[in-house]
Amino acid sequence: MSSWNIFGRHRHMLIYGLAMALFLIVLRWLELRFLIIHNAFAIYIGGLALLFTGLGIWLALKLTTPRTVTVEKPVFVEQDEFSVNQQALSELGISQRELEVLQLMAAGKSNQEIAEQLFVSLNTVKTHLKNLFEKLEASRRTQAVDKARRLGIVA
Repeated sequence: MSSWNIFGRHRHMLIYGLAMALFLIVLRWLELRFLIIHNAFAIYIGGLALLFTGLGIWLALKLTTPRTVTVEKPVFVEQDEFSVNQQALSELGISQRELEVLQLMAAGKSNQEIAEQLFVSLNTVKTHLKNLFEKLEASRRTQAVDKARRLGIVA
């Protein structure tokens, strides 16, 4: 009962404190309204800037996220009457990937077509071709294909 006695005795101070708090809340609300009305154009521009910044970030993430594409590796089916000379391959040190590049080159494919068919970059194809030219001791594509056919590496 003593706590009720404290409220009763200081009731006028509590009411005064609550009235002051309510008055301050109303003043802050009016100040905020005045700021919003006075600076409406700046707030509008700021909102648009935030909107377009968010849109730009979303678009950048959408454009730069790599897409995963599942592709099947091409399978080279050798003809029944032709078999690759494995001994010549091992003697020259030609890798399986270089053999695939050599077979496509012998089929008349361009570097870009070879890159697209093997799903590698154009620079990777050029590197394989450079290695093939060194291993086959050739300076041109036709020389490399001719020597590979004589060795029984490609059909």
